[in-house]
Amino acid sequence: MSYLVEMENIRKSFGEVVALDGVNFTVGYNEVVGLIGDNGAGKSTLIKILAGVHRPDEGKILIRGEEIRNLSVRKVRESKIEVVYQERALGEQQSIWRNIFMGREITRLGFLQIEEERAQAEKVMREIGFRALGLTPDSIVKTLSGGEKQGVAIGRALHFEVDLIILDEPTIALSISEVAKVLDYVAEIKRKGKSAIFITHNIYHVYPVADRFVILDRGRTVAEFKKEGVSLEDLMGKLSLIARTGKLS
Repeated sequence: MSYLVEMENIRKSFGEVVALDGVNFTVGYNEVVGLIGDNGAGKSTLIKILAGVHRPDEGKILIRGEEIRNLSVRKVRESKIEVVYQERALGEQQSIWRNIFMGREITRLGFLQIEEERAQAEKVMREIGFRALGLTPDSIVKTLSGGEKQGVAIGRALHFEVDLIILDEPTIALSISEVAKVLDYVAEIKRKGKSAIFITHNIYHVYPVADRFVILDRGRTVAEFKKEGVSLEDLMGKLSLIARTGKLS
């Protein structure tokens, strides 16, 4: 099987603290992977390595079958991978259309093409259902709900045709209705033939949209399940056992 991303034997320490201890992790094409674990499990470190923020002490990373050495934030973006962090990196005082094109402005002969950006932003908003909410390209981001802000970040990534969107705790501190909105946005990623990593410690949020689950505990991969092979109840039981013992048996 070919993978969009392969991370092999990834090790990372910060001083005396071992954050990752030989982790293997893959993402297929058109696949949503739930990366699950409690605080301190190593989820954020693993993803920051894939995002080019940290470099592993050992291990290798392959994107579309090609090993990428000295992975950087620039190389990650060139590889059509986008990270949506918890803080979402949005300009709160700016409009939706300015946020969608922030750092990727449309220019001709050195002039910003504002109307073209607005028109393309309108298309993005229709695709993610924003128009039904009464929002316009000129709506200011700070007036949006938490789920709608996630939608802007995901819509931006889809507009620029990324192949993998990494979602860092996208449903944290959201209401039930806002969580539902975010899950709809994740489903849209799948419908468009793209892949996603959904990082969370809440299995109830990720289970409806993930194809596969990878569980980290204390810097190690302790389990991996395909959705068709495990019910939500079974998965909850396995997570409970891992939390108590650090292993499945």
